[in-house]
Amino acid sequence: MATLLFETDAVTERRLREFAETLSEKDRRRFAAIEATQRGYGGIVYSADVLGCSTKTIERGIAELEQLADDPAAGRIRRPGAGRKKKIEPESATEENLMACLEVRTAGDPDDEDIVFTSLTSRQLSTRMEELQTPVGHDAIDTWLDDEEIRFRQIRKDLAGGEHPDRDAQFQRISELIDIYESAGNPWFSMDTKAKEHLGKLYRKGRVRCSSAFYAFDHDFPSWADGVVIPHGIYDRRLNLGHINLGLFHDTSKFACDSFLWFWNRIGKQRYPDATSILLACDGGGSNASSKYIFKYDLQQLSDAIGLEIRVAHYPPYCSKYNPIERRLFSHVARACCGMLFDSIERVVELMRSASTATGLRTTVNVIRRAYETKRNATEQMKQELRTIYDELMPKWNYRTVPESGQ
Repeated sequence: MATLLFETDAVTERRLREFAETLSEKDRRRFAAIEATQRGYGGIVYSADVLGCSTKTIERGIAELEQLADDPAAGRIRRPGAGRKKKIEPESATEENLMACLEVRTAGDPDDEDIVFTSLTSRQLSTRMEELQTPVGHDAIDTWLDDEEIRFRQIRKDLAGGEHPDRDAQFQRISELIDIYESAGNPWFSMDTKAKEHLGKLYRKGRVRCSSAFYAFDHDFPSWADGVVIPHGIYDRRLNLGHINLGLFHDTSKFACDSFLWFWNRIGKQRYPDATSILLACDGGGSNASSKYIFKYDLQQLSDAIGLEIRVAHYPPYCSKYNPIERRLFSHVARACCGMLFDSIERVVELMRSASTATGLRTTVNVIRRAYETKRNATEQMKQELRTIYDELMPKWNYRTVPESGQ
């Protein structure tokens, strides 16, 4: 070992060598230069001897340190401008290439604006951008997509599947009937059946805040369910109050009429003791189908049971989403049940009963345990016994039935 001007410690020298081995070639050169300049005269020879490099390498490192303040690449491994971009500048080649990676689709009416979409992740887009010689990081792509409002969205079921020529006229007629009933102090209700659900530990969509996840079966086989629940809803828009009867068997016209009978006897007539007629606004299919004589027959039995005239106004085909119960009651019921297991009928009642809003919506719930016969059809005798009175205007959607005692 060469004679040194300074007394050295063997442990310190070993640590200096070990640390230098962890550095890049450029950083190791500059580290040796720093050690040399700190020791003053003879420091270059000492650092070269301890770190195992030439004196010329150290001299080069000293020159780099002197120019470090003016070096545009200071603190960088890559040259300036190299590497992936952290920001996408407007109208740049990077933005043009990124836009070219996305797809454009015209949705619905060709006159509408085109939809820009992509099925690629931001990392996959970043890889494609490198192939196009305009590298950009996936975080920058995420930020750009958000700024351009290209976000995760669900498919919206807003396109009408068809249109009936009497659609607007029927909407106007329903509006007129509502005004007539409200002016007379008589009640009107929006009525419909929500999609049936399975009882048991079966998976349901949605998320809920909880300390631990709920566990459901790994397959949604209906045979693994403990039964079904059929929510039949009745919504009073004037008072913003909803009621749901839960059926446990089948959605039939008899079930729909029994549901309203239970509601009226225990809730409805308490709210409207002076009612002389009831208006039901409902869809044209399902258990209250406008084309089924069996519904009109069961409706007639309902009118006899409550002793009041019942008028029905059906919404036109393809217009069920305009039924007020859909957006004013069922949407909030779905929110209250989102992500929860329907592991018992008691749980379902509890969840649906909690459906409420800050604007005053409250929901009552009841369970109807009666079993109903399916595939019933009106006999000729039933049709002859019907007392249905059809309106002159669009009679297939507008009619009323009066109780036998009121004839």
